[in-house]
Amino acid sequence: MPCCLVAALFMFGPRVVLFLIWILTNWFSAAYLTVLWPLLGFIFMPYTTMAYMAAMLNNHGTVSGGWLVLVVLAVLVDLGVWGGGSQSRTRLVRKE
Repeated sequence: MPCCLVAALFMFGPRVVLFLIWILTNWFSAAYLTVLWPLLGFIFMPYTTMAYMAAMLNNHGTVSGGWLVLVVLAVLVDLGVWGGGSQSRTRLVRKE
């Protein structure tokens, strides 16, 4: 059971944070020019969306240096979350 709670936290935690940022601040409008990219990021890659937003806000509109490393790590984490889910489904199918 605790494993499921950790997985749920990793899946829904960043989306809750993004929702709170959207409600309480104007950071989305400062980091993104359209609504499309934050919406797609909310659905598919929330860690990358937060990292890119932090990079844009703290580096005066560019992604470079350490902020670029942060964005790349966030992409890898998001891809790992998607990939880990598919591996778990594959293991469940093989056990049955």
